[in-house]
Amino acid sequence: MYTKFSNFLKDKEKICIIQAENPDGDSLGSAIALDYLLDGKDVSLYCPIDVPKYLHYFSDWSRVTNEFDYKADGYIIVDTAASILLSKLLEDTAIRNRLFSAPVLVIDHHETPDDIEFTHESIIEIRPACAELIYRIAKGQKMTINKEAAEAIFQGILSDTLGLTSSSVTAETFEIAAELTNLGADVSVLEDKRREFMKKSPRILDYKADLIKRIEYSLDGELATVHIPWDDIREYSDEYNPNVLILEEMRLVEGVKVAVAVKTYPDGKITGKIRTGTDAPIADKIAGYFGGGGHPFAAGFRTYDMSYEDVVHDLVQIITEMLNDAA
Repeated sequence: MYTKFSNFLKDKEKICIIQAENPDGDSLGSAIALDYLLDGKDVSLYCPIDVPKYLHYFSDWSRVTNEFDYKADGYIIVDTAASILLSKLLEDTAIRNRLFSAPVLVIDHHETPDDIEFTHESIIEIRPACAELIYRIAKGQKMTINKEAAEAIFQGILSDTLGLTSSSVTAETFEIAAELTNLGADVSVLEDKRREFMKKSPRILDYKADLIKRIEYSLDGELATVHIPWDDIREYSDEYNPNVLILEEMRLVEGVKVAVAVKTYPDGKITGKIRTGTDAPIADKIAGYFGGGGHPFAAGFRTYDMSYEDVVHDLVQIITEMLNDAA
């Protein structure tokens, strides 16, 4: 099984594992797990931005660097097959030239179409988490999964499934969780680490209260949006991601079917994180309108040619149509 993976690794000693510019627990867990699984290879972990502090509960987060290895024999991109999420890499001419000339393997679990323009092989399966796919590849290739790899995989799965509670979770996911436990991944220990890093300072709690006051409701309360401007991003993101701070709270408001946190940047970039519930599994479709993607319940997008007001206007319009179509 997964001969594309073994074929890719042939005759390669130096492997660089790449996360997109929006690292999360799943991409980080997938990258760290591959580092352990590729025992005997010279592996580097690359991300174009610093790993956010809220992900520092991963034991090996510091292995990730934003120094690109131009001398790697091959590159593995995890947790995305969307070119828009690799734009920061491709804006760097040297990195772009290397990815266009070197062997690249993409491993992803999203429904978003693979639109990466440079030549690459891909392993894409719709699964609850990329880390689950990494586990399946490792088992299919009869690779040794040590305790550290098992923990990273489990953490990745827990992150992308809201602790094994999302609707994307299958019976197989629980079977894999049991197997990872047998391999030494203790979910209670992992959760204790996560909770420790989820603690908020009084300053962040005050900021959360401010964000809650800023939430705007549309469509008779079915759409909740919040604006996170650059000043907020600059002041708070290193300590706690504002999206993580507010999105679940928004989604759990009575009557809300779609929650969107919109960030605006001084270069004109706008990003949106979307969360939906089982009554409106359309997050991926909403993101797709703006050129993004993800899951039916969690997705994101990025745009450079719209104002914040335009984005909210379009959100109201397309969500109205999607909810009507689903009725």
